[in-house]
Amino acid sequence: MEGSANLNVMIKAARMAGRSLVKDFREVENLQVSMKGAGDFVSKADIAAEKIIRDILMEARPNYGWLAEEGGEAEGKDPTRRWIVDPLDGTTNFLHGLPHWAISIALEHKGEIVAGVIYDAAKDEMFMAEKGEGAWLNQSRLRVSARGRMIESLFATGLPFGGRADLPETLQDLARILPGCAGIRRLGAAALDMAYVAAGRYDGFWERGLHPWDLAAGIVIVREAGGFVEPINPQGSALADGEIVASNEAIFEKFSGLVRNS
Repeated sequence: MEGSANLNVMIKAARMAGRSLVKDFREVENLQVSMKGAGDFVSKADIAAEKIIRDILMEARPNYGWLAEEGGEAEGKDPTRRWIVDPLDGTTNFLHGLPHWAISIALEHKGEIVAGVIYDAAKDEMFMAEKGEGAWLNQSRLRVSARGRMIESLFATGLPFGGRADLPETLQDLARILPGCAGIRRLGAAALDMAYVAAGRYDGFWERGLHPWDLAAGIVIVREAGGFVEPINPQGSALADGEIVASNEAIFEKFSGLVRNS
């Protein structure tokens, strides 16, 4: 895939940060970790990766805005464009030595995500997409699954932890969806869940209580792979609300109806 200058600098930033994270991941037991909240940790590796990404992206596009998990938000001289970055999605997996975590970088233009990169550095899988240019995994074109029956479909979601208030709602979701599907997975990295929908590994994904940096890159990657992505509240905004439902076209109406309880 030959991407635009913006996509290429996103890929470069993801790879450079990935090298740093993989090195730290090999020595995960030595990481100095501080608690940021119940079940939510931040490490030196996380902060270092964000600095690498920010330095590369802002050097290439100094006028763009910035929104990231650790570094907060900064408006750029160009108010129509901003980077949305999660330097380490799946921090808890990372800190427990589980090789399922990713770097997520998105470019937003006038409120729309126009490019996204999700890099699974532990497996060297680079998921990427630009609006109108399709979605890719390394050099292979991505396409969502073609499964049309819920009972054959595999889904992914997140499960509330650390006393989060949305546990009852999630349990109700599971009660509606589990009896009529092939299974539900909870692997702990929302960005990779969305990338796996784009790759046809999952047939659908939904989750509440997310942040813009968890979702942004995945939105354009799933859509460019032929999938449907909507906020759980049809009148809402996925990025603003932190709630999302995504799947292939064939099951979207049924699946989203179950998530929405409609």
